[in-house]
Amino acid sequence: MRAAVVAAKTPARADETDSRNVLGIDHVDKIYPGGTQALRGVSLRLRAGQVHGLVGANGAGKSTLIKIIAGAEQPTSGRLLWHGEPVDWRKPSDAQVAGVAVVHQQSPVAPALSVLENVYLGAKTARLWKPRERQADLRALCAGIDFPIDPHATVATLSIGDRQMVSILRALAQRPKLILLDEPTASITPSERASVLGAARRLAATGVAVVFVSHFLNEVSEICDVVSVLRDGALVDAFDAQDMTEERMIAGIVGNRLREVENTKPVHNVGAPVLEVRGLRSLRMAEPVDLTVRRGEIVGLAGLLGSGRTSLLKAIFGADRRLAGDVLVDGRPVSSSPAAAVKAGVAFVPEDRLTEGLVGDWEIWRNVSMADLAGLSRRFLRLDPAMERARARKACAELGVVAPSIDTPVKDLSGGNAQKVVFAKWIYKTQHVLLLDEPTAGVDVGGKADLIKLIRALAARGTGIVVVLSEFEELLSVVDRVVVMNRGKITGGSAAQETSVADLTAAAGGLT
Repeated sequence: MRAAVVAAKTPARADETDSRNVLGIDHVDKIYPGGTQALRGVSLRLRAGQVHGLVGANGAGKSTLIKIIAGAEQPTSGRLLWHGEPVDWRKPSDAQVAGVAVVHQQSPVAPALSVLENVYLGAKTARLWKPRERQADLRALCAGIDFPIDPHATVATLSIGDRQMVSILRALAQRPKLILLDEPTASITPSERASVLGAARRLAATGVAVVFVSHFLNEVSEICDVVSVLRDGALVDAFDAQDMTEERMIAGIVGNRLREVENTKPVHNVGAPVLEVRGLRSLRMAEPVDLTVRRGEIVGLAGLLGSGRTSLLKAIFGADRRLAGDVLVDGRPVSSSPAAAVKAGVAFVPEDRLTEGLVGDWEIWRNVSMADLAGLSRRFLRLDPAMERARARKACAELGVVAPSIDTPVKDLSGGNAQKVVFAKWIYKTQHVLLLDEPTAGVDVGGKADLIKLIRALAARGTGIVVVLSEFEELLSVVDRVVVMNRGKITGGSAAQETSVADLTAAAGGLT
């Protein structure tokens, strides 16, 4: 990131009487009905002018703590102190009125409306009801975080990163004293991350207290003044910027579990071709593509944003209409539709899990059932709820899904746990081919370790796997073979052990 974007970090102070304390969290416990304890005696101080990093594995309690601060959940015991005074926020609007704003990983926007309309949607301040005043206020907000944008642009035309910035602008329009950034960079490009991180630092420089939740530990190291680490609902470590290292954060989160997984890549047998793509082309692909994947083989698609990786996966699955070419599974042609692909034993885990992979308002057990309704039905294709719930309980136990119960809506799960539910949809029926689009996006260190183990276990069972991962180091640690894509076509490929991150970066960027 440009040096000018990131303001100097503010030294953290441990004094509980610090006049800069915006929110005090004192010995907060959260126990859900059924006995699941999500938080265990957590105490924090969030201070004006600081970026406070909050890290932890899936199920560590980060999301629960954010919900309590935002008024969406109430603690079982303990208290919150707003500028030194006890508060009892019973609903999100209570916290919002006090001065708390939240920006989620996938913040809701109204795609058909303009940037201006989105930022001031539901504005309660009279001076912002008139278009002229709103435009002037928006210009000031944009200048404050160095993010110029056309106020009349329709949000549907914006990139995911720009939509995230619109969500930040909407939060800033509330004039918050505390802003919670919950995984704001999980699904955006590196250049877009720079805008979000710069906005966080600039906000802190104006005296706003910022909580930054991210699984990108390099980002936490870059912009945070102090970091708190949660594990199993408890605060296990906290340190200032001068004591901050990625190694310390990883040790607090999961120890060396992810590195052990990455450094112990198993050797598995690769069989006959299971997926054959011949001359495949869709509207979003520049040239016909040929690709063969063998049983038990993990093939990685490497490329930059817009290289055609996702388009290729969707064309194979039939979600993008094919203009030419054939897809064969076990030597048999598969027509261009998701229904035909599923029938042939092809599964697809999309990047946008909550929109394309799950039904957010549905419970875990209903989502797990979606891809195998016939297998969970009795005579006359009547679904058997007992069978559905039994499979969901099995999935949660085998995949390590952390949730109060199988009746929990998936929209309330952390990123890693939601992703495990997407996998659970597919793995309990026969699958020959598994297409994975950014399966670890929005997932923390511990969740990544679990998902990598799962991917390898599926390959060991003979499933042919094609995976897109934007982090090249992570990609090379998972796959057997890499195929490079650039501008909608395949430009090269090699065995993973014969490739380096530098090689992939050069090839993906069109330098070789």
